[in-house]
Amino acid sequence: MNPAANEASTIPAEIEAMSYEQARDELVSVVSRLETGGASLEESLALWERGEQLATRCESWLEGARRRLDAARESAAGE
Repeated sequence: MNPAANEASTIPAEIEAMSYEQARDELVSVVSRLETGGASLEESLALWERGEQLATRCESWLEGARRRLDAARESAAGE
């Protein structure tokens, strides 16, 4: 396994603790900084890795919301 890929896929506890809105807002900021340019290659890579972690956190929140909605629909259909 590629160690660099493993590092990018590990979500730090501080990101795991973020609400969806916090993770989304920081992700928007990271993307904006990357699009603006001017960062060194090393800083750009660090921003990209952080963005990947934030995007994974947002996807996790959205998947949880989908599961809750599906469960609520199934419950309502069963009544």
